Amino acid sequence: MNDLDRQAHWQSVYATKAEREVSWFQEDPAPSLDLIAEAGISTDDGIIDVGGGASRLVDGLLERGFTRIAILDLSANALKAAKQRLGRRGESVAWIVADVTTWNPSDTYDLWHDRAAFHFLTDSADRDAYVARLKKAVRPGGHVIIATFAPDGPERCSGLPIVRYDPEALAATLGATFELIGSRRHDHLTPGGNTQRFQFGRFLRR
Repeated sequence: MNDLDRQAHWQSVYATKAEREVSWFQEDPAPSLDLIAEAGISTDDGIIDVGGGASRLVDGLLERGFTRIAILDLSANALKAAKQRLGRRGESVAWIVADVTTWNPSDTYDLWHDRAAFHFLTDSADRDAYVARLKKAVRPGGHVIIATFAPDGPERCSGLPIVRYDPEALAATLGATFELIGSRRHDHLTPGGNTQRFQFGRFLRR
């Protein structure tokens, strides 16, 4: 799937479904917030949430006092929903409409977070492009948190095929620049009552 097809797909999803109707909705993104806390960054360090869409992670980060937050997503509709929810609280957030595989980062970040965007990249060229942007956007010594479906998780999401990973496979895909320093599993209960098994990997950029 090329970047235009991906963008059209996610624009359609967020145009036709409410926030709580998508399978990845979390009222409380506790696993991500816990791992960000474990990274030990300060509240004035830069964080980017890749594929953040209408996620409530940004709400939690703002509540915890983080001041340099960027949210990147293919769907302008998703970011619009998040901005409307936050109101004036979201004025300090950088909202970036882009495909991460073709995006040209203009800033560097202390922490890169991605919950369930990377596993949609089923083409090796797209994965290579993602890693190239990851290397450019995360400063040396910075942190990377990526969540994907686990090996016993779903094989598809939102009608699209995905690639499942265990922490070691994800580390091998990211390459030697990123050192795996921790992982955890998480069972996500969808709004429809189904369980999706995730794995979170936390990495340090060498």
